[in-house]
Amino acid sequence: MPMQDDRPIADPPLWRAIPRWWRGHVTREIDHQAVVDRVREDDGWSPRYAFMILMSAGIAVLGLLLSSPAVVIGAMLISPLMGPIVGLGFALATVDSREIRRTLSTLAAGAAIAVVFTAFIVLLSPLQTVTNEIAARTRPNLFDLMVALFSALAGAYAMIRGKAGTIVGVAIATALMPPLATVGFGLATLNATVAGGAFLLFFTNFVTIALAAGIMARLYGFGRELSPRQSWLQTAFIIGIFLALAVPLGLSLGRIAWEARASREARDVISREFADEARISQIEIDFGARPLAVTASVLTSRYERDASARATRILSDILGQPVALDIEQIRVGEGTDTENAQLLAAQSARREVQGQVDRLTDRLALIAGVDADAVTVDTARKRAIVRAKPLPDAGLATYRVLEQRALQTAPGWTIEVTPPVLPLPELALGEDGTPGDADALALTIWAGRRTGLPIDLAVRGDSDAALLKAFTDRGIDARIVRGTSADRAVPRWRTAE
Repeated sequence: MPMQDDRPIADPPLWRAIPRWWRGHVTREIDHQAVVDRVREDDGWSPRYAFMILMSAGIAVLGLLLSSPAVVIGAMLISPLMGPIVGLGFALATVDSREIRRTLSTLAAGAAIAVVFTAFIVLLSPLQTVTNEIAARTRPNLFDLMVALFSALAGAYAMIRGKAGTIVGVAIATALMPPLATVGFGLATLNATVAGGAFLLFFTNFVTIALAAGIMARLYGFGRELSPRQSWLQTAFIIGIFLALAVPLGLSLGRIAWEARASREARDVISREFADEARISQIEIDFGARPLAVTASVLTSRYERDASARATRILSDILGQPVALDIEQIRVGEGTDTENAQLLAAQSARREVQGQVDRLTDRLALIAGVDADAVTVDTARKRAIVRAKPLPDAGLATYRVLEQRALQTAPGWTIEVTPPVLPLPELALGEDGTPGDADALALTIWAGRRTGLPIDLAVRGDSDAALLKAFTDRGIDARIVRGTSADRAVPRWRTAE
């Protein structure tokens, strides 16, 4: 008779006990088939899906053009894109190739409709300026990726647990439709930077949500047993999809990581230029500028001369590319009167110049009938240029007067208002062929220099050298063509031959 072993059975290790408890107490409570059916209801193509895509895209692009966050949020709320993306995540978890193809085709069709529809609206809209809402969706960063990740986990959990109310918050957080609307804006305005950056944001959110939803589904027991048996070829196809999605996302993450490193290095380099008690109150980096543009405001008790120049050299060496660094030092605490006076004078001069530039920009935009973004200002050379839009019943003389008035309000500046291509005034000629109307001649020469277009001078007679010289001496491409009047010249813009 064998002896009975009374030794107690050892408890399983923790790394085995937790998964066993999870499968026995958590995943067993989930009605997997009911969840899959609920996901399948929202991840396919339908007339409702197409209609809601159109409405959401229209609201999104109008909110972006108006720079209205409230309107953009409204577009997020009614966007149906979360359905096929979550469905793709569950299809990946269950290794269901048919559902993967179905959800991907639904998502692709919806995205294409949204982009085309928003581009059509932008083409019809008089507002085609890159607003703050549009610009915010052209530079995806690490925080956008984290928002998409956490939102996807919350959305998948809500779907599995039947917490339908949570989906509303997830729809707002993921922001899938505004990037697509921004892509449409970029295509309509032929702005590849805007379209490419917005598509990268959408792609990053889409991939992150799908993969996070798939991971959450696997965690709750959604596996291969719920799908038909898959062949090795189909399995390889699924792996290929993962790799195809992972490569561009990895490139995006690499760029995001470099920008995060550049931001950290810029903050460290600037901090080392000042005493320990100094504090950086604000730092902004324009990664799209060449050279890389960095602006910072530092609260310091002691003015550091040439801090910007030293930090620029160090940061350029660290990042391996040119950097334009501008540090604004804001004086706090105690210091010598001389240092304080120097700092206050520098800050006052900078504020005065910036205020003058802002006022000049707004004034030129108003007189030219354009947005402030269309005004080109060179602060270093004190030069401003704007191309005016056609104004009702306005001739060339009107635009010249507007330019002269702008010059009177900005002494020391060079201001050029480029007029539309309008008819040129006729020029009366003297007996020797010289222009007799000084005002008409000056207006014609001004228009030629501002537009840079060549001019034909239609005149009948042989004494035309003086007339032609009046134009060529001022750098205008002019030529004499034979006309019908002997006592006047008729200037015309030269057309392509």
